[in-house]
Amino acid sequence: MSIAPALGNAAWLASSLPEYRKFKAATGDVEAAQRALLMDTLRRNASTEFGQEHGFARLSSWDDYRSAVPARSYDDFVPWIDAIRAGKKQVLTADTVTLLEPTSGSTGAEKLIPYTASLQRQIRRAVAVWTTRLFLDDPTLLGGPSYWSLTPQMPAENRPDSVVPIGFDDDGAYLGAVAERLLGLTMVTRPGLKRLDDMDEFWSWSLLLLLSHRDLRLVSVWHPSFLAILLDRMAVHWDALLDALARGAQHPRAGLSVKPAARRARELAGIGPGDPVRIWPRLRLISCWCDAHAALSVVEIRRRIPGVEIQGKGLVATEGIVTIPVGAHYPLALRSHFFEFVDEQDQVFPAWQLARGRIYTVLLTTGGGLYRYRLRDRVEVTDFLGDTPCLRFVGKADAVSDRCGEKLSAAHVGDILQRLLQRHSIEPGFAMLAPDATGEVARYELYCDAVLPEAFAAALDESLRENPHYELCRRLGQLGPIAVVTVPDDAAGRFLERMGAEGGRLGDVKPTPLSDLDGWRGIFRAV
Repeated sequence: MSIAPALGNAAWLASSLPEYRKFKAATGDVEAAQRALLMDTLRRNASTEFGQEHGFARLSSWDDYRSAVPARSYDDFVPWIDAIRAGKKQVLTADTVTLLEPTSGSTGAEKLIPYTASLQRQIRRAVAVWTTRLFLDDPTLLGGPSYWSLTPQMPAENRPDSVVPIGFDDDGAYLGAVAERLLGLTMVTRPGLKRLDDMDEFWSWSLLLLLSHRDLRLVSVWHPSFLAILLDRMAVHWDALLDALARGAQHPRAGLSVKPAARRARELAGIGPGDPVRIWPRLRLISCWCDAHAALSVVEIRRRIPGVEIQGKGLVATEGIVTIPVGAHYPLALRSHFFEFVDEQDQVFPAWQLARGRIYTVLLTTGGGLYRYRLRDRVEVTDFLGDTPCLRFVGKADAVSDRCGEKLSAAHVGDILQRLLQRHSIEPGFAMLAPDATGEVARYELYCDAVLPEAFAAALDESLRENPHYELCRRLGQLGPIAVVTVPDDAAGRFLERMGAEGGRLGDVKPTPLSDLDGWRGIFRAV
């Protein structure tokens, strides 16, 4: 047993149990919990600019709320968020906006999501339920440290000007300062990892910290391909990693260090890099995305780390948390945010009126100041925990390709392609970006029936890197550089044929600048 992580885990469990009990009780009456949360949100923010404009003080029910406040997408919130960025107070929330967290947008390169103490408290409630249930289901998780992947910081030169800080210094800060310090006792990672601009350094130090902890119990990453890259790089740099581990290493600028561990290095030398189960013999659980395209990478992780449980993360967005893993269920985070759901006939339902087997898109109201926000995630009601709906993520409502967390949207890709093609005075009959997984590293290919300049692929790649999620996937090596593929003049017809074979009605199929399907080379029989 690792004493410091065990104490940290025990303290976290003790602090989280009350919220778990409240959540468990609330699942028996989702309507009461959701109505109470909505009215509390309206009351707290009635005096804000947004609250006054929409008459929050006069609203006394969900019916009042949906009549007074239209459903909005991010672009509709931009004027308010721009005011916040300029330093204005009491715009969307009574709480001070402490930070704007970047994420990708559907029609632009980036969204900036306001974070407040209320939103962090809401996120902390959901995380407390998840981790408490993990510890209750498997108490051995309490005895050792966890690996929670950190996201390298966006370079400062790529951040917009703002009075309010942009981006968290540490992923644990999503939960607030107290929880961040408490969970910090349990983690093998250190905040300094985020300050490593050089990706080779980032991967090497991540691996050094991981390898130094034989007692590792939990691995939490977002996309499973991140873990696959770690394992691949571990194999390539195995000897250098063991040498650094035996000698010890320091990175003063990032505040990172690994104590000399010659005995551990000798143990690892006798195992080799191809057996993660023996490298971390007490590893019990891997938490990662498992739905949609991530499912393909999960198969690979199961093969490489056999016998270790893999649990899906549920539906988590920068804007808020929708579902929480609770055993084999993924119930709505009903004590975190207020939720509404739009069915395929554009009818709006509250959480207490959902039907099993139906598919909906999510509207989100949070303590960060997003009201009836179109999250654009499509979910299916799979079952119920008490009377609380359990949901499965089935994809984006918009045309989005998201193989490893890049979140490319058709609208944004289309804008970039149009701009670049106009710059070169090229008018192709067909141009479409799509993923390709045939190489060692996944990448995107641009299929075009016009001959493009040699530098076009690099220019497209550079423009797409305006999207912070695509930029991160490129920096981490989850995606390789874009390739241009010249296709025959009848490419549009072959596109229609394939979409028809995929079940689309040919009369409804429209050309798209982005496809989330791969295998197009064979369809087009590229020239």
